[in-house]
Amino acid sequence: MAKNSRSIIVAVKGVILNQGRVLLVQRTQADAVGAGTWECAGGKIEFGEGLEDALAREIKEETGLTVAVGDLLYATSFLTDQARQLVLLTYLCRSGGDKVQLSEEHSQYLWCTRNELQELLPAGILEDFTRSGVWELPELV
Repeated sequence: MAKNSRSIIVAVKGVILNQGRVLLVQRTQADAVGAGTWECAGGKIEFGEGLEDALAREIKEETGLTVAVGDLLYATSFLTDQARQLVLLTYLCRSGGDKVQLSEEHSQYLWCTRNELQELLPAGILEDFTRSGVWELPELV
């Protein structure tokens, strides 16, 4: 990347519900961004790809789960460094199963209750969840 170039990355994440719990995945310790942090599954869209299709693909790649992508919960944007901005779209997803097979990007997973989410998620994601009403989802225990 050239010295003065800037980039905008569009990524999609899924709040994956199954039997009242939300799936979180933990980034590996070797990850360049956010090593060891807990997050919802998802990733970058590929050129020409639809948002929901990208999310279903990323979730399948990262967790092995097939999900139904539902409503957009929230959108946010932030700088990951001085030259890189991330636009993040987070959707409600539902999974009929809970058998997870992690990709190399993540070291562990947990199907979380509301209290576990509040303990494990980074402050920025917790703020997004509060601002966008994720905590009011009727299925979330």
